[in-house]
Formats: sequence, structure tokens, C-alpha cells
Amino acid sequence: MYIFAHRKARGLLEGEYASIFRGRSLDFEDLRTYVPSDEVRDIDWKATARVGTPLVKRHKATRRQQLLFVVDTGRNMAAIARGGETKKDIAVMAMGILGSLALNHGDQVALVHGDSRGTHALPAQGTERHLEGLLQRVDAAATLGAGESRLAGQLEYAAARFKRRMLLLVLADEVAVDARITKVMRRLAAQQEILWVQIDDAELAGAEAAARASCDVAGTGPVLTALAADPELARDYARAAAARAEALTGLLVSRGIAMARIGHTGQVVQSLFALLERHRRAQ
Repeated sequence: MYIFAHRKARGLLEGEYASIFRGRSLDFEDLRTYVPSDEVRDIDWKATARVGTPLVKRHKATRRQQLLFVVDTGRNMAAIARGGETKKDIAVMAMGILGSLALNHGDQVALVHGDSRGTHALPAQGTERHLEGLLQRVDAAATLGAGESRLAGQLEYAAARFKRRMLLLVLADEVAVDARITKVMRRLAAQQEILWVQIDDAELAGAEAAARASCDVAGTGPVLTALAADPELARDYARAAAARAEALTGLLVSRGIAMARIGHTGQVVQSLFALLERHRRAQ
């Protein structure tokens, strides 16, 4: 399954893009002469050697493919992102964009979401009404009253329940890599195509931030206030956050997974299509 995004968004979604899925079934169709826009991996080297000119294989496109959103809807996603919106607002916008692209080309969308209290799923369908239902579910679930964010549970659910080859879009808070996350990502990467979107935390800086940061949704409000007021503690916290980010990036790169970090809604469109292009080039 391949993703193409050759042109910048005009309006938002006006049918200007190829399908986010490219049919690549095992059903061989024919050979044709190579042109510069073709993938080198599609060249049939044996046929090329026989005729003396590059030839590429064409396959019948497999339609009705599925896009699975794996979304953290724990209370961390009700926190404020870098741009001042709640993290879930950014996640819902990203889901809406890629979900609309999928539907516009006849594909289906599904959802796995949850927190430490449990994981829930909505099956794949190919209607705008269904996509709207997925967006509403994420918006309603990610509240300050939700359970703790625990993305490993949602990833394990997806690995165990979804055997069909599909595209997974993971939308989550900043994730600390541990043995559980590493194990499930190894399994998922062998089963599926994966894209990862991280919603960045708000920054803490100076007295103004200290006044705002009286509450952390994970339950460590006084710590955040101290961080904002104490430069040395803030530097230690920044180093720890950088180490977590480096560990996640290393895990994703090792599995060939493209990642985008988004801090506000104004970045969503550009970041998503840059993500799609990186994924395409990595394949």
C-alpha cells in the first residue's frame, strides 16, 4: 500500500490528490515501458534484459482498502498542545483530513481508541456519516475525566484484532518507549503500514507559564509549576523530554515508520502531506 501527495493543498480537500492508498495487489496485469515517474522497484529486470529497454510491472489495483486510526483518548489528549488548542482538537482535524481523502477514493475508515480503563473499536465503513461518528467519538472520549493515557493497550488491541493488511495512523501524546511499546510496534510493523502523528506538549517558560501551569492532566500539577519557576529543574526536564523523543524516533526509524510532530492546527495540513510524501519515499 503506497501513499502519494504530490501537490500542496488547495482549499483543503478538492480532489487534488491521488488516493492515499495505491492498489498494489498480487494480480499481475501487464508490462509497459518505464517512464521517469515510475518507481524503480517496479522494474521487471528479467523482461528488461530480454528486450533491452526498461519495462515495469503493472498490477490491478485493489480497492476498498482500510485506514485504521489508532488514537490515544486518555486524559493526556485533553491537555493543551504547543499552539494553545487541546491536543484532541489537533487529532480530530488530522483524522478528518486523511479520513476524507480515503473516502473520496472509495476506501474505508475504522477506529481503535481508549485509555488505561479499556480499549474500544468502531468497524470500517466508507461513508462520511461514519467518519463524522469517528471524529465525534474521539472528541467525546478524550476529556479530563478519562483514564490515564496508555497507548500500548490500543496498539496491542490493533495488533491482535486486525489481521487484514491496512494503513494505521497512530495519533498520540508524547510516548515514553518501554519494552511493551517496543514489542507491540515490532509486531505491528510486520503486519501493517504505519504512520505516526505526535501531538506536542505546550511549552513552559517563565512566570507567565508558571501562572498558567497550575494543573497537569496526568496529576503532577505542582511539579509543572516548579519546572516553570526553576531554570535548573526546567533544563533537567527538557533533557529528559529530549531523551524520550530520541527513543521514540529511534524505534520508529528502525521499523521504517514515518512520523510527524504537530503542535497546532495551523500545521496539520502541511505536516500531514509532508508525512505522506516521506512515507512514500521510504517504501
